[in-house]
Amino acid sequence: MDLRLPEMRGPRRWLAAAAAVVVLAGAGTWTAVASDDAPAVHREDRILDTGGVKIDTSLFTVGSSGAGKRPAVLLAHGFGGSKEDMRTQAEELARDGYAVLTWSARGFGRSTGKIGLNDPKGEVADVSGLIDWLAKRPEVTLDKAGDPRVGIAGASYGGAVSLLAAGYDQRVDAIAPQITYWNLADALFPDGVFKKLWAGMFVNSGGGCQQFEKQLCEMYERVAETGTPDAEARQLLEDRSPSAVGDRIKVPTLIMQGQTDSLFPLGHADAIAKAVRANHAPVDVDWIAGGHDGGDMEVDRVYARVDAWFDRYLKDDKNADTGPAFRITRTGGVDSTDGEAQLRGASGDRYPGLASGLHSVPLTGREQTFDNPAGAGPPAVSSLPGLGGAAGGLSLSSLGVGVSLDFPGQFARFDSAPLRSDLRITGSPTATVHIASTSDDAVLFAKVYDVGPDGRQQVLPSQLVAPVRVEGSGAKGGKDVTLTLPAVDHELQKGHRLRLVLSSTDLAYASPVQPATYTASLKSDLHVPTAPGVTTAAAPLPAWVWWLPITGAVAALALLLTGRRRTATPPPDADLADVPLQITDLSKRYAKSADRYAVRDLSFRVEKGQVLGLLGPNGAGKTTTLRMLMGLIRPDGGEIRVFGHAIRPGAPVLSRVGAFVEGAGFLPHLSGRENLELYWQATGRPAEDAHLDEALEIAGLGEALQRAVRTYSQGMRQRLAIAQAMLGLPDLLILDEPTNGLDPPQIREMREVMIRYAAAGRTVIVSSHLLAEVEQTCTHLVVMDRGKLVQAGRVDEIVGSGDTLLVGTARPLDDPLVEKIAALPGVGSAVPADGGLLVRLDGASTPQLLAELLRLEVPVESVGPHRRLEDAFLTLIGGTS
Repeated sequence: MDLRLPEMRGPRRWLAAAAAVVVLAGAGTWTAVASDDAPAVHREDRILDTGGVKIDTSLFTVGSSGAGKRPAVLLAHGFGGSKEDMRTQAEELARDGYAVLTWSARGFGRSTGKIGLNDPKGEVADVSGLIDWLAKRPEVTLDKAGDPRVGIAGASYGGAVSLLAAGYDQRVDAIAPQITYWNLADALFPDGVFKKLWAGMFVNSGGGCQQFEKQLCEMYERVAETGTPDAEARQLLEDRSPSAVGDRIKVPTLIMQGQTDSLFPLGHADAIAKAVRANHAPVDVDWIAGGHDGGDMEVDRVYARVDAWFDRYLKDDKNADTGPAFRITRTGGVDSTDGEAQLRGASGDRYPGLASGLHSVPLTGREQTFDNPAGAGPPAVSSLPGLGGAAGGLSLSSLGVGVSLDFPGQFARFDSAPLRSDLRITGSPTATVHIASTSDDAVLFAKVYDVGPDGRQQVLPSQLVAPVRVEGSGAKGGKDVTLTLPAVDHELQKGHRLRLVLSSTDLAYASPVQPATYTASLKSDLHVPTAPGVTTAAAPLPAWVWWLPITGAVAALALLLTGRRRTATPPPDADLADVPLQITDLSKRYAKSADRYAVRDLSFRVEKGQVLGLLGPNGAGKTTTLRMLMGLIRPDGGEIRVFGHAIRPGAPVLSRVGAFVEGAGFLPHLSGRENLELYWQATGRPAEDAHLDEALEIAGLGEALQRAVRTYSQGMRQRLAIAQAMLGLPDLLILDEPTNGLDPPQIREMREVMIRYAAAGRTVIVSSHLLAEVEQTCTHLVVMDRGKLVQAGRVDEIVGSGDTLLVGTARPLDDPLVEKIAALPGVGSAVPADGGLLVRLDGASTPQLLAELLRLEVPVESVGPHRRLEDAFLTLIGGTS
């Protein structure tokens, strides 16, 4: 069924239900919002009926209805949000002389109806109905009867509806879509591969499958079950995508797309730009620092540029500065004064596309064979959907930090020689490879790493991969495949290498569950776009150059006048003087969010001599908690006390805390001992306070201390880094993933290091994902999930707690049956395990549980308490790891 409605573009040709907008709730509600200097903004709330569906709206204006005509702007919210998300921008635009209408899309906020993913007959028709209503407002400028001068802006879901509305309704005069999609089928099924994590988050943030139109829900369940999108699913999404009306979007378009975005990557912005430019309409493209995967969304700059765009094309202000034709925000390190990413703009006088200034980089590597394991697990890790503020609000790859993971035997790699000069990638690299498979369906994930001179540090730019599906005879017989890698803006330094990796799995996508063996070989160089016409602006002088002298003078004057010094640090608590750590009601919100928390209301206590394991799935808030404990970031609520002293950045009590968070950067040409001595000298503390020999004895490095660090194995470097954290024999030692990259013998040695350190009455906190090691090393546990405390106590108590049972079954249980068991009265959770099911009781007794299982015809063979930490962990977090 064709939902594009090609002839329905005029204001009177829309579906009658959309055109006949009925106002409900009387005259609406008026409120006024004002700041000290800005004019008051009036807000009028109304419920509009677009033919059986009630749409909740707010109109923002400045001045009375007779104060003069002005253009209108529609502001659309993102998926899972509501009109309230747009209030701040609406007020700013209203003060700038616009009549601004916000609304909650179908199925969100107070609006009724089912979610149609911007259905042309649903959400898009609603927009046309809203334009009809604006045409009747006395405040709004009309181009002709029934045709208001109107622009539309919005991000993500709202950005797509702005594009669709411009294609379906010729009354739209300008648009400013942000971090949005061109073809939703390409976004969720790239090259025929199901982007399962993002799709699941879509459905969840919409309130569940039942909140969507029936055909959308059925499509999602079908694809989620098979893991493979079919032609019908693709067509359904394409018909609701801006690409379906690309030849009809003929209005000035400002495209602002996110660089840290595995949901709608930069390729979507490129497709929008090409289509609109082909229609001879003005187009500017702006790559912002943030995106759906986090980073800085540059809200103030985005608002200002959208405002200027509408000034130019709605107010016809030819002096409005709409900015360059192409702009990129580049991240260049971290500001040491506030921990924020340093952003600089680069621009060009034309949009270069994704293949400008190609530079060929030869790759080397023999033909390689690797496996797609049964069940496609364990999966490689590239992007982490929804990472957002958990990444500290930064684009990690631009700061030289990598969070990707590939499993041995599950990937092929091809490396370049060390670069002879710096190289800036701006666009989509390409390469041709030959792929063969033992199966009829091969799915691979292509990515290009920036590999450091030592060959170990590798960074995946923007954490993006390109899925590739090869089917049928082409898979078994072998096929040359041209890979188009994700578009990025990333600088490689001289001496670094480019590494092309083909992985058989990826956490964010669905892979074939049948085992197979893939073979890959090179057929071309790696072709890297460099966008030579794009130049980076000179870095401005830091603000402190100007304000530091003034601030110093003011501070000195204040000290002279008061004669005493204020302190914001609470006094020590004498009752906690011997307690290594007490955390009370600790909370930390995600960056730029008022109600989303990385850590919330966390409380626990650690005593001397304990080795405490901090456990939780990805995103549980462990690293955020440790960063607050080390004084690296400030909490939004609650407090942390170490030996009775409140923790603040630079607090003196932090001298009693040693920390190992990431692999330390040692000078490779110096010996291990020389590196430690140099580090301690840099602290400015007396040499005798280092207790160097004691720390080295605990670390157990022996004669290796006299050798250059470049000769060390990974395990030896790890122990040297922990020895560095032990210098001064801190009373509290914090270790974040200390066994990363170690083999089993090295892990055992690391376990002994931690136990020896705590044996003298000191305290160790270790965060690790190796549950078996935690069980053997730690005396106590704190388990977190979604930022909150789930359970705390002794390891043996948590592992052997009687409220969790292992139910042995004669056969594996299907998901619906497991869900029924989890929903039983008195049952906290039910999680599949080897040989059966782990059930955590929450009020029910064992006999009661057994009776219910028999009623459900569960083939029970045994029931008993569990004895493994892994089982306890899974039941505590409900299997979400």
